[in-house]
Amino acid sequence: MLPKLDGLEVCKRLRAESSVPIIMLTARDDEFDTVLGLELGADDYITKPFSIREFRSRVRALLRRAGAAHRGSTPTESITAGSLSLDSDRRSATLDGKALDLTYVEFELLRTLVAQPGKVFSRRALLQSIWGDSAYREPRTIDVHVRHLREKLEQDPSEPELILTVRGAGYRLQEP
Repeated sequence: MLPKLDGLEVCKRLRAESSVPIIMLTARDDEFDTVLGLELGADDYITKPFSIREFRSRVRALLRRAGAAHRGSTPTESITAGSLSLDSDRRSATLDGKALDLTYVEFELLRTLVAQPGKVFSRRALLQSIWGDSAYREPRTIDVHVRHLREKLEQDPSEPELILTVRGAGYRLQEP
């Protein structure tokens, strides 16, 4: 237990400022807590009791993925697609000049889509781009994040014009 703040709040605040790998070690083993921790930006969620060997292996795997993602990325200050603009260094996004309040996952999802407008991304590919590994993630998680993004970006989220569903394939950002 942490004094003053719980682990979920720490994760949320840390993720808002950084892309440092986060593994949550907790006694909370409820599925809701696990999903919430991962949705708030944790890279892994381990419940007590756990074996030290498993923990060590998960840390190594996460550091490997984080290192590969860091080596494979090219720093970009800002990306623009039509009236949508993302600043990766500041982790900010605007639509028609108005600031958007995005979670870590929403920002990463949007950054992936904006970087290649028109390209169709499968759910697995989007999971891979956000977390570096999709093995422990449910692909339908992406649907929830897309719905939240549409609520923040679209005039009518039920009739999206920006983030489009490609039936049977995934999602794409409408080309400007």
